[in-house]
Amino acid sequence: MSQIGRNRLAVLIDADNAQAAICETLLAEISKLGVSTIKRAYGDWTTPNLAPWKEHLLRHAIHPVQQFSYTQGKNATDSALIIDAMDLLYSGNVEGFCLISSDSDFTRLAARLRESGMLVYGFGEDKTPQPFVSACDTFIYSEGLRKVAEKPVPAMPVSKPAVEPVALVKPTKTQRQLRSHILNAVNELQQVDGWAPLSAVGGYLKKKMPDLKPSDHGASKLGAMIQKLDYLDVCRRPVKGGSMHFYIRKKSSQPAKAS
Repeated sequence: MSQIGRNRLAVLIDADNAQAAICETLLAEISKLGVSTIKRAYGDWTTPNLAPWKEHLLRHAIHPVQQFSYTQGKNATDSALIIDAMDLLYSGNVEGFCLISSDSDFTRLAARLRESGMLVYGFGEDKTPQPFVSACDTFIYSEGLRKVAEKPVPAMPVSKPAVEPVALVKPTKTQRQLRSHILNAVNELQQVDGWAPLSAVGGYLKKKMPDLKPSDHGASKLGAMIQKLDYLDVCRRPVKGGSMHFYIRKKSSQPAKAS
């Protein structure tokens, strides 16, 4: 055992067979199991398909092991990983291994490591053959890690404009109607975290109130009008491409449904 009382782990990644998108959550999961004292990723780094891994190698101090494909159809990466695993086994510097791959070729390796008293944690996709899954002490499916990695970015609060809530020039009945439709739209369109995309709410309002004009409510655009309503919270979130989209939700003090 290591001096801090946690198992030292060798993390061996078959980069040809694993998704770079799960790297952050993968390493976070491994940190719950022990200390990753050795981190290596195997593949032919001259090929473009491994480009997504490169930023993770630097950020997490993962050592890339170059393995050229000498013969078409033969996976030299697997052989290199297996040889290194056996060298590490006999070095006596680790108590366990994390094998990141969905390839059944590592079944015998996992079994051999366990025969030598090593802890073996496998990480792979749902398609991973059962023999490899069974050969590990614990097997964690990467689909679950991918869902964690793809969680929505936390909302960034947007300060409300330093103005009083807008006073509608239309009758009170119109004010109640607008409030009811907006809150109903949020109820129907909200995501799991309670926030609804403003663009979707705008489409909903266009169907329910085709004559709605933000200018009638003291605003030039829908977004500006929404930000002035005192019964809504507003935030912005980044989307692909770097642009920001607005999201809205009922204030926490609002009832579940519009009155």
